Amino acid sequence: MEANIESTDAVEEAVPEAVEPEVFEREARARLTAGREKLLQELDRVIVGQEKVIDELLIVLFSGNHCLMTGAPGLAKTLLIRTLAQILDLEFKRIQFTPDLMPSDITGTEIIDEDQSGHRELRFIEGPVFTNILLADEINRTPPKTQAALLEAMEERQVTTAGKVRPLAKPFYVLATQNPIELEGTYPLPEAQLDRFMFNIMIDYLSEDEELEVATKTTSNIHAEPEQAFNASDMEDFARLVRMVPISDAVARYAVRLSQATRPDNAKAPDFVKQWVSWGAGDRKSTRLN
Repeated sequence: MEANIESTDAVEEAVPEAVEPEVFEREARARLTAGREKLLQELDRVIVGQEKVIDELLIVLFSGNHCLMTGAPGLAKTLLIRTLAQILDLEFKRIQFTPDLMPSDITGTEIIDEDQSGHRELRFIEGPVFTNILLADEINRTPPKTQAALLEAMEERQVTTAGKVRPLAKPFYVLATQNPIELEGTYPLPEAQLDRFMFNIMIDYLSEDEELEVATKTTSNIHAEPEQAFNASDMEDFARLVRMVPISDAVARYAVRLSQATRPDNAKAPDFVKQWVSWGAGDRKSTRLN
């Protein structure tokens, strides 16, 4: 599978002119309704339990956002993301974040390339960020300068290297994980980074019956291979479809007021917020709530 790289010349994405908005909405909604059931069925063949986690992760993907996943080791975070990439027919790459990881290890770097005639020129080698789904595993184990290499990619879907802007794949998702147990040698994510994630999905341990099913499946010779339910074009259409859902002014205003109530300098903030909170939710949170 190859990432779907497109030009960034068009700043705003739009429904193709040949398709009326009403027709597009009807067709996209039908594809989403039919495919979502198959997607869940295919996930169930590989992933045991974690229904709430899957629902939240699908909200993130269908809306075209990024998420942070926090949970102890061994809870199938990587398996879940890799399986979703297979079902969605998206290119998947994984970065294991370590203290010595450099920004160029993520975005890519230029090398001197020499052809058979001896002519030398600079050639850009793409980093793992050039993909559809990027798993940033244990993102809090690398210093802030390397964490910051994802800021432009997450917000603008592009990276700037050697003075040149390079577009990323469409769609593009960053699904990052962190281990809440081991804090020694870790670097807490800066607020600018956290603000770019739609959710912080908490993953807990399975029930006794679910864990028994996992133990039985992983110690057998039977390994289920999920089938494709969607593709890259479908996911872009679904993100546009989400933005076509109408919202009343009252609901939108409530979301804005809720975000503003978390800011201690706001006159309508509760007393406990003014006492215990240093910085409240930013404008992005109002958008995510809507």
